[in-house]
Amino acid sequence: MKSSLFSLLLLAVVAGAGCRSTQMNTVDPAQPANQREMISDKRVLKDQSLNKAVNIVGLNVGTGPEGFLKVQVEVENRTRSLKSFTYTVEWFDENGILIELPTAHSRPRSLEGGEIAAITATAPTPRAKDFRIKFLEPVGR
Repeated sequence: MKSSLFSLLLLAVVAGAGCRSTQMNTVDPAQPANQREMISDKRVLKDQSLNKAVNIVGLNVGTGPEGFLKVQVEVENRTRSLKSFTYTVEWFDENGILIELPTAHSRPRSLEGGEIAAITATAPTPRAKDFRIKFLEPVGR
């Protein structure tokens, strides 16, 4: 009786170990070397179709060593499968006027299921004092 119970338990453990998950595993240090100042913000906009899949974990805003505004958005894929999206960063001057840039375009990005990643952008000019970042479904979907 004991050996059949042990065999059944062993079979369950082996079968469970053979299951494959498509979810991303991430490891963060228990004692991070630096403390990020994460804030919630209305300058981060998401397409309605991304609401269930892509979660904004946090936003960190600072100034780089050269004095340019720097933005980092942490995003999380809340699904179990690969999720693709695009993002665009718009920069504004001290008066809130959009800075027109010839290089402004949507950038593609994808996250594995459960993955958390940081998207970082640095202002292209010291005139940029504010920003807006938009997350959208890829074109053609």
